[in-house]
Amino acid sequence: MLKLALFLTICITSMCSGQKTDALSIDDLPLIVGDNNPVRVLVCEIAKDPAAFNQKLIEVTGFVSRGFEDSSLFDPACSTRFGIWVEIGGTTRTGTMYCCGETTERTRAKELVVEQISIPLVDDKQFQQFDKLLQKVPDSIAHATLIGRFFSGKKEKLPGGEFWIGYGHMGMSSLFVIQQVKSVDTHDREGLDYGASVDQPDTDTENCGSYTILRDENAESDIDAQRKADEVKLSRVFDNPKQVATEGLAKLLKNRTESAIKLTETRKSSGRIVYHWRPHGKNGIRYMAVVSRPYWLSFYSKDPSKTIWTLAAAYSICN
Repeated sequence: MLKLALFLTICITSMCSGQKTDALSIDDLPLIVGDNNPVRVLVCEIAKDPAAFNQKLIEVTGFVSRGFEDSSLFDPACSTRFGIWVEIGGTTRTGTMYCCGETTERTRAKELVVEQISIPLVDDKQFQQFDKLLQKVPDSIAHATLIGRFFSGKKEKLPGGEFWIGYGHMGMSSLFVIQQVKSVDTHDREGLDYGASVDQPDTDTENCGSYTILRDENAESDIDAQRKADEVKLSRVFDNPKQVATEGLAKLLKNRTESAIKLTETRKSSGRIVYHWRPHGKNGIRYMAVVSRPYWLSFYSKDPSKTIWTLAAAYSICN
């Protein structure tokens, strides 16, 4: 994980370039605030060329996630790795706790100003519905069409490649500030996982302080897996989450056969199940697998009610 933090100042009647600055009036702004003609753009288009949309008012449809150290706009179909931090205009805040110095406060004293641009908020029923979905505890994902101002940040060459940074957690993202919610999808699809983060091992319960995330960098994407399942009707990925967990864990461990893996269900919620396998009982290495029917994946299935189970995460514990 990159540890470099570069923060571009967000001016909320505070400090800009080291100087105390009053909030600009609309007449003083270099760009028109409240423009009725936002640029319609895809999340993936922004990811390909962030500078082309810098400081522009845009209309975009995508997923917004909110949780601990997370407030993001994303589209899982994008091939480009890119982070867009989300904030709310006007005097409303997302209430996201992240580094550094941010709190869970939901309001600010004055209208948000970013890069000398004042950004209002249309606080109507659409926004309130969107905000209610996003504020579900402990975290949540919403799908919406949003109008807001995009700030690309600064392009920097860092270990691992070139990134657009300056905003959000550790200053490692671009920024999108919501000005209006044009439409939002309700959480009415049954049996899906609306969470934004995945379960992790409880080291206190496990009586050890270490675990490793198991990954397969060459695994097919969940979207490709969903499309394949829709075409060939693979019943087990729709109906047998334990089998999905077993197969996924066997592939990651490589030296273990599916028949050797004996999973026990330890936690269950809507669209999500956590399994454990303890080959040596309470002692020695053990494994945890989390399977999910992600809400966002239902948008890529032929039938939203038939979203596949996916291996959301897997861990080796006490290794």
